[in-house]
Amino acid sequence: MLVKQAANVLELLEYFARHKQPATMAEISDSLGWPRSSTFNLVATLAEKGYLYEPRQRGGYYPSSRWMSTVKEIAAADPLPASLVEAIAAIQAKTGETTAVGQAAGAYVIFVHVCESQQPIRYFAQAGTRVPIHASSAGRAILVQFSQREREAIYRRITFKDFSTSTPMSAEAVEAELKEAGQRGYHCSNSEYIPDLSGVALPIELNQRKLSVVVAGPTSRCLSRQSDIAELMKQELVANQLIG
Repeated sequence: MLVKQAANVLELLEYFARHKQPATMAEISDSLGWPRSSTFNLVATLAEKGYLYEPRQRGGYYPSSRWMSTVKEIAAADPLPASLVEAIAAIQAKTGETTAVGQAAGAYVIFVHVCESQQPIRYFAQAGTRVPIHASSAGRAILVQFSQREREAIYRRITFKDFSTSTPMSAEAVEAELKEAGQRGYHCSNSEYIPDLSGVALPIELNQRKLSVVVAGPTSRCLSRQSDIAELMKQELVANQLIG
């Protein structure tokens, strides 16, 4: 279910992130294809709350620093350990691929921290990126930390859509993947959700938070290196005392 008013706030923020300059209500309305009345109501509300301001009178609106201060307060209440952030940076540097920390969000995994690859052809991801919990190595590395009963409850919330020919299409198929990963020693994926994307993930439980660390990149670079990437990940996580 999509709440249009909430989606419009996020779309407006993304608009400013792209354009990086003030915009009038008319410019916002024309660029986003919104009715003038809806644009006026949303911008006026955000301005009244202090989240938008006019750097120059009649020169257009721009997000205020209140967004940043609010987000910082939220993040400070639920921080990732410094050792994990350092490990993610080290793994990214050594593999050359995008490395992220995932956490369960219903039938999805949301990335709560990302260290993106600097290579021209790479997996583009950022904090807030969501992937299906069943159709990703990052997701299955979290699923395996739940009890059988908890997993069954999650499976009932999943729409088993065939994103590709390799997407697991049933709870039984996901359970088989979890069993194979246990024997292999790491979770992996190959174009299950995004074409030509290979992933390697490991489970981590910190302060009762079920997390996963994933390295993802083009199959042309990563598929044949999955076992090597997994070993490097383990070494860094062990060195930072994040896994035994």
